[in-house]
Amino acid sequence: MSFFSIEKTSQGKARAGELNTAHGKVQTPIFMPVGTVASVKTVHQRELKEDIKAQIILGNTYHLYLRPGMEVMQEAGGLHKFMNWDLPILTDSGGFQVFSLSGTRKMSEEGVKFKSHIDGSVHLFTPEKSMEIQRQIGADIFMAFDECVAYPEEYNQVKQSMEMTHRWLKRCMDWNEKNPELYGHKQTFFPIVQGSTFSDLRKISAEVISEAGAEGNAIGGLSVGEPEEEMYRITDEVTDILPKEKPRYLMGVGTPWNILESIGLGIDMMDCVMPTRNARNAMLFTWQGVMNMKNEKWKKDFSPLDEFGTSFVDREYSKAYVRHLFVSKEYLAKQIASVHNLAFYLDLVKVAREHILAGDFYEWKNSVMPVLRQRL
Repeated sequence: MSFFSIEKTSQGKARAGELNTAHGKVQTPIFMPVGTVASVKTVHQRELKEDIKAQIILGNTYHLYLRPGMEVMQEAGGLHKFMNWDLPILTDSGGFQVFSLSGTRKMSEEGVKFKSHIDGSVHLFTPEKSMEIQRQIGADIFMAFDECVAYPEEYNQVKQSMEMTHRWLKRCMDWNEKNPELYGHKQTFFPIVQGSTFSDLRKISAEVISEAGAEGNAIGGLSVGEPEEEMYRITDEVTDILPKEKPRYLMGVGTPWNILESIGLGIDMMDCVMPTRNARNAMLFTWQGVMNMKNEKWKKDFSPLDEFGTSFVDREYSKAYVRHLFVSKEYLAKQIASVHNLAFYLDLVKVAREHILAGDFYEWKNSVMPVLRQRL
């Protein structure tokens, strides 16, 4: 059975498909909650599965390598067993975290030397080391080790970085060929397109990545501060080049409107910390727009948290109660808001998929986008 199959393509590039992994099938387009350190912040695995309806989640190579460490990970039998999650997992390569440590890292052809944010100890991530760690984590989908440049960055710097990412890709693939999986299930490898907002570099990178012949491909280095229009433009250009029959993963995106726009440009998979991070800061995303739960206007609003929401928190708690929890700095506020936002994101991609299958995705997208953006 193939790793990815497309069920229907809409009038434009949007498509509905299915990923087939060792830990189950994933219907696309899909949003993947981020479980950085073997936990999606403030949310139980049971809630992820039963209430949020997550089909696949992310683990983070850099953070899991530092804590709990690979000795613990291997003795546990990999990340699935360690965190008691029997559905698919995707891991990033650690490249983005290392990029965000710009003050304490040293880049070379060999790899990246960096200081741990926990205790200051020095570590070296090479393409081979990233692959080894991701083998030990045992995710269903794992990523090539790449360099993500900041925005804005000057052309020659981006070009050099992209070329190194391509050389690193070859080293990743060579290592993978020689070193089989550890836990008896298949791991699927995705390389990453880089090139910042330069069309010619993105075209080169997309062609190199396509030629690598992997079972899926990712687009990295976006959603790092560039204007939304630039992100959409580059995504559109890259999806024109990447193989149509393979899944395309846009890394680190984003708001509900970013997600719908990206689906319209041919993206199948997305992830972002935004639903949980914003939830912890009292921002809720809904089908009616964006709510700040600390606002005075909710103080005596005893209606359900979200009458169109799909999770139990939307029905069981009122806006007034959730506002009270946030104002009182109660931990429960963050839990309720995180479950709500993640359930909304999963509902968003589910409904988008339904409209792709129905053949009216673009009309529907254009009608809901202004509503999703409005502040309530």
